[in-house]
Amino acid sequence: MVRSIIVLVLALSGALLIDQAIKSIFLDGFRLYTSCIDLILVYNKGVAFSMFAFLAESLKWIQLALLAGVIGYTLWLKQKCYLIPVGIMVGAGLSNVADRFVHGGVVDFVYWHCGFNFAVFNTADMMIDFAVLWLMILNFKPKMCES
Repeated sequence: MVRSIIVLVLALSGALLIDQAIKSIFLDGFRLYTSCIDLILVYNKGVAFSMFAFLAESLKWIQLALLAGVIGYTLWLKQKCYLIPVGIMVGAGLSNVADRFVHGGVVDFVYWHCGFNFAVFNTADMMIDFAVLWLMILNFKPKMCES
């Protein structure tokens, strides 16, 4: 169990630190404008596509509870193959929640507008998508989880 917690915490810490380091570049003033993708600074008060922004201050506490639940459930499952993707997902989620505490909203910076206007997002969002895809593959291919 201790080894599982260490693996989870290392993956979590790595995702959180990488995302915060990249966000600090934009908080320090970096901007880049191109014909397809702009790298700008936006504070998202909600979640994906600014949903649930009406929850205001409660949103960060709800997210913390959900992330704690994900960690608890993962450890309860005792499936070692889930530790790294869940660590990445929770670390990225914690990075976004930390933004809510420090900046009042999630620091987003990638604005896709090539052909159509898409949401502004950040590296934590990409890490979460990657981790969810990894978890889906593990669930659809259970033999990958066998020790």
